[in-house]
Amino acid sequence: MALLEVENLGIRFGGIVALDGVSFAVGEDDLVGLIGPNGAGKTTVFNVLSRLYTPHSGRITFAGHDLLTQRPAGVVRLGLARTFQNLQLFPSMTVLENVLVGTHTLGRSDIISAAIGLPHVVREEQRLRERASAVLELLHLQPYANRVAGSLPYGIQKRVDIARALASRPKLLLLDEPAAGLNPAEVEELADLILEIRRFSGASVLLVEHHMALVMRICRRIVVLDFGKKIAEGTPEEVQNDPAVIEAYLGEAVESH
Repeated sequence: MALLEVENLGIRFGGIVALDGVSFAVGEDDLVGLIGPNGAGKTTVFNVLSRLYTPHSGRITFAGHDLLTQRPAGVVRLGLARTFQNLQLFPSMTVLENVLVGTHTLGRSDIISAAIGLPHVVREEQRLRERASAVLELLHLQPYANRVAGSLPYGIQKRVDIARALASRPKLLLLDEPAAGLNPAEVEELADLILEIRRFSGASVLLVEHHMALVMRICRRIVVLDFGKKIAEGTPEEVQNDPAVIEAYLGEAVESH
């Protein structure tokens, strides 16, 4: 059963067609890669799914809901979370505080109750801290919990960004170029981490990434965009040997290792 269904998605910016009739689906317990050259429309897809952009045409169904009727906060409450190509951390806050920001949609207390410090608010805060701690442990970030996020190496900050998105208990996690700026050892760690996230959190993952070896290693299916159109979809082996993909993006067949 499809968790996310994107049908004939189209969006223009002035006279430029950014997406043209793009359709694909992400199932439950799935790991799908979205690849293509720079400007192919990958991040635009993420921005539409996050409701930062409104398409001119098409339908998006997520967890049985019409996603295009939702505001960005509503999308998160439905169970869709994302990271960004450029880090969006609070650099002066600790790692734990950054991850706690991601739990805000799980809370039910109002501002007045929180200010008074009612017992149910204290219990809720404890529950959210436990959730944040569990996410830190899953992403091997516990040793950095009380460190200021902006003082940490870039690779660790990327993990904190993923942890914050994961803290909201998403059904679908959108990862926008998580390997960008990482060294080869960090990319290997990231691949294992994404597989762990899917296995232990139950979230499906939609991954935009230029690091082809990473995509080919961990994704079950891959969707390929070029100039805003879907030109291929299939298993890693099918995609890396597809003539249209080779011509438009890869240049030559990509090795999976």
